[in-house]
Amino acid sequence: MKNILLIVALLLSKLVIAQTVTVPKPPKIDADSYLLMDFNSEKLLVAFNVDKQVEPASITKMMTAYVVFSELKAGNLSLEDKVLVSEKAWRTGGSKMFIEINKRISVDDLIHGMIIQSGNDACVALAEHIAGSEETFADLMNQHAAKLGMTNSHFMNATGLPTQNHKITAMDAAKLAKAIIVNFPEYYEIFSQKEFTFNKITQHNRNTLLWRDPSVDGFKTGHTQAAGYCLVSSAKRNGMRLIAVVMGAKSQKARADESQKLFNYGYRFFETNLLYKGNEKRVNIEVWKGDLENVDLGLAKDLYITIPRGQYKNLKAKVDMPSYVEAPIQKGQKIGTLNINLNGELVASRDLVALKNIPAGGWWTRTTDSMGLWFKSFGDDDD
Repeated sequence: MKNILLIVALLLSKLVIAQTVTVPKPPKIDADSYLLMDFNSEKLLVAFNVDKQVEPASITKMMTAYVVFSELKAGNLSLEDKVLVSEKAWRTGGSKMFIEINKRISVDDLIHGMIIQSGNDACVALAEHIAGSEETFADLMNQHAAKLGMTNSHFMNATGLPTQNHKITAMDAAKLAKAIIVNFPEYYEIFSQKEFTFNKITQHNRNTLLWRDPSVDGFKTGHTQAAGYCLVSSAKRNGMRLIAVVMGAKSQKARADESQKLFNYGYRFFETNLLYKGNEKRVNIEVWKGDLENVDLGLAKDLYITIPRGQYKNLKAKVDMPSYVEAPIQKGQKIGTLNINLNGELVASRDLVALKNIPAGGWWTRTTDSMGLWFKSFGDDDD
């Protein structure tokens, strides 16, 4: 009997130890800057020099694609439009999709050539067609970057060919990656295509993770002598999407290897959960001087949280809000706070907002409620 009890005790002790294991340090990544970010929660699981400005090389083409997709969505462009290839586009150096001068190429083909074949010639042709010149197109790129909060990036061309003041950061690259997936899911799948044939020339996607890891479904490579080897990649496993950015690796193989290390670490030790959906009632609160006696409170958008794997059951939610509010109340108005704690540590805090407008009540309601609040204040003072 004593032996059985000892075995049970040992098993229980191992269970406790397993539950309290801390997440190990991230793997060492041989690159100038890098990060691993959860797509939904935007939590950085690994981060190094994420705000360091570096040359983006062909990572630039993600921003070029974002502008092109925006023009398509706005109806200013269609996939069937034919683009006249200028001499400048034809002569552009670096990687090419091999378009020919004075030929008309569809926007659809140019997008595939830009993303899969990393064609600089395709980028210039699209830029000139949309904005008249590559320089004006770069202004559009910077306008969109500002709207996306890419505060440490600046674009001078559509290709990523080296030029002064053409910069991006790992953090901004991750923001851009998420924006493409969220805003243009219908075009994101192009980034997962492994090859594209144009003008009888087949070229392969330079993102070798597409062959190595079936959970990786897109994004872009880049390389120049100054930038080193760069890779932005995104993967999805069991509903959890991660974005990895590696800037300034030593080789094409290294950028893929280092990105794979980040993904393996993130999926092994972390999980992401949807705690609460946005615009759904979480609590309600008493309303004075209004048309209604209560107003529902909730979150403005979905709340995802990324935590060490196996720790979901240890999350605790706490609401902090006043005992009542006074009308008028505007939809979206902050009224309280929802705090999420894990093992006593604050891991997320979000505003609780009104889910509808509550206009002020009539004269009689406002007058009687004012009197009620006056008497209520005396009762509160008794504490």
